[in-house]
Amino acid sequence: MGRVTARRRVLRMRGGVSSQRPDTLAVEEPLEIRVGGRPLTVTMRTPGDDFDLAAGFLVSEGVVHAADDVAGIRYCAGATADGGNTYNVVDVVLGPGVAAPDASLERNFYTTSSCGLCGKASLDAVRTSTAWSVADDPLRIGPQALTALPDRLRAAQRVFDSTGGLHAAGLFTADGELLCLREDVGRHNAVDKVVGHSLRSGLLPLRGTVLMVSGRASFELVQKALMAGIPMLAAVSAPSSLAADLAAEGGLTLVGFLRGDSMNVYTGAERLQQQPVA
Repeated sequence: MGRVTARRRVLRMRGGVSSQRPDTLAVEEPLEIRVGGRPLTVTMRTPGDDFDLAAGFLVSEGVVHAADDVAGIRYCAGATADGGNTYNVVDVVLGPGVAAPDASLERNFYTTSSCGLCGKASLDAVRTSTAWSVADDPLRIGPQALTALPDRLRAAQRVFDSTGGLHAAGLFTADGELLCLREDVGRHNAVDKVVGHSLRSGLLPLRGTVLMVSGRASFELVQKALMAGIPMLAAVSAPSSLAADLAAEGGLTLVGFLRGDSMNVYTGAERLQQQPVA
């Protein structure tokens, strides 16, 4: 397996005084995802939970919806010229009767860690049909429970403590219980890892849950939440206009700027148990 962190020697300057010291960086390496031996995409990610990442990516693409849809995932041997294993290539074997990814939903076979949608052929292609609707999800959560989530997410970030360079995605219950947390250099990868873990555990759709992310709320993250049946997405930073449009269209509650005791609720405010105005 690849390393999650790497050490580099740096020149540190503080108050006009310089010194040499080692620093810890988050590792970023490519992962090629194949389906049935056929290359599908390459994403830049932090090694670890690669099988979850591949499974979650296929949920987001609408290829799989249940644990039985994936017959197996393995690292590909012989990925190097000398027949070695880089642990940077995974092959997903789909279950019986599961259709391979639609070739018309083309994605450039390279995805950066900062943007998972750059290679999408068109905006229409990413409005993938969801297997479940979240519009009627009965989730209700109090503002105090919601404002506690960023601190709980941060407290569970083990690799961030040593690098300061990773995004996190956490899946919570309405009571604030952390169900799953994943870290990655890419926001979309962290979410895919959470969704993929849930798929492989047979938990989809993720009704009654809140997806908390450490950065902004992009269109793609809203799409991934909808594809997994998650009714609420909360972010410590801003959403995009397209993210808010898709959330409203899909019946998802979208919360941004969740910091301290404040937040902005962009869609689905009925899921917050608000105190009556005096």
